Amino acid sequence: MTDAELLASCHTVFPGHKARTPAQMFAAMGAWCEEHGVAHDVYGSGALLQQFEQKIAALLGFESAVFCISGTMAQVTALRLACDDRASRLVALHPTSHILVHEKSNYQLLGHFDALQAGDRHRPWSVDDLAAIPDRLGAVAMEVPMREIGGQNPSWAELEAIKAHCRQRGAHLHMDGARLWEAAAGFKRTPRDVAAGFDSAYVSLYKGIGGLGGALLAGNGPFVARAAEWFRRQGGNVIHRSPYVVAAAMQFDQRLAAMPGYFARTEWLYGELRAHPLIKPNPAAPQANMLHLHLPVSRERALGIRNHLAAQHGIWLFSRASHAALEGTSVVEIYVGDNLLDMPDGAVREALTLFSSALAA
Repeated sequence: MTDAELLASCHTVFPGHKARTPAQMFAAMGAWCEEHGVAHDVYGSGALLQQFEQKIAALLGFESAVFCISGTMAQVTALRLACDDRASRLVALHPTSHILVHEKSNYQLLGHFDALQAGDRHRPWSVDDLAAIPDRLGAVAMEVPMREIGGQNPSWAELEAIKAHCRQRGAHLHMDGARLWEAAAGFKRTPRDVAAGFDSAYVSLYKGIGGLGGALLAGNGPFVARAAEWFRRQGGNVIHRSPYVVAAAMQFDQRLAAMPGYFARTEWLYGELRAHPLIKPNPAAPQANMLHLHLPVSRERALGIRNHLAAQHGIWLFSRASHAALEGTSVVEIYVGDNLLDMPDGAVREALTLFSSALAA
């Protein structure tokens, strides 16, 4: 049985939101389009698209925003333009940056900019990490929160210090806001508060929102207009953006309103994990509605336990598992969304007990 088939057979699913089938998603999109009289955009020109772009720009406190087919394209383009503006090709990146970890050296092979790793890969940035760089930086790209270290953020005071430092040294500060909505809930601040002081920001239309894909890049008007032109040059000028925008827009307000509840449920989950010392959460205290669980078993064993609990008990605890730094240990990720929010407390406790017992066996 494939992982997808195992997952579909489970009645208790920990991570994320309840998955919709294509038929369910397209039916919901169709009904929403009928209700709101939606027409397709044509190569980015259309009322729904432009209204949604402006809505996100206003929500974040930026002048403008533009749709991009992927965050991968949006971010390296933004950083390229920022470096051009400052006549420096050097971009400071955290060692766990999505650009470095997941994007196949695109920034380098496509000639966008030069990357400089800064900071400790196991800790969020401090202002000292950036102050230690003597070189002239074109840009600084900061993920908020940092997904590869369990959704960690610097403290609010440290984040404000980083913003001030980048402003003082004249470096463009770009936010990888793939999970900005989640970070805002963890900070107990508005998305606009978090975005204030950044020169540009990317947000995802599918991760916490549950859309089909796509991204938005926000910034000042001229910067966003130049980015839109570069998206066209790179093959991002799809004829209709409307399916991606509808899939996000029809549930955006609901998801955003739910973020504080997801974070509160994450805090509750941390309390339950204290009864299971073999399962070690990172960060030590929640900073967003996601976390990593460090396990005392190999990646292969962790996946085997997951599959056994799915097949025998109908419980799906996590999707992927990764090797950890210590031999014979592993790391898994939990995103706290509708599934855990709506799950009875007793079902969560039962699943954790089964999981902990399997780890100890």
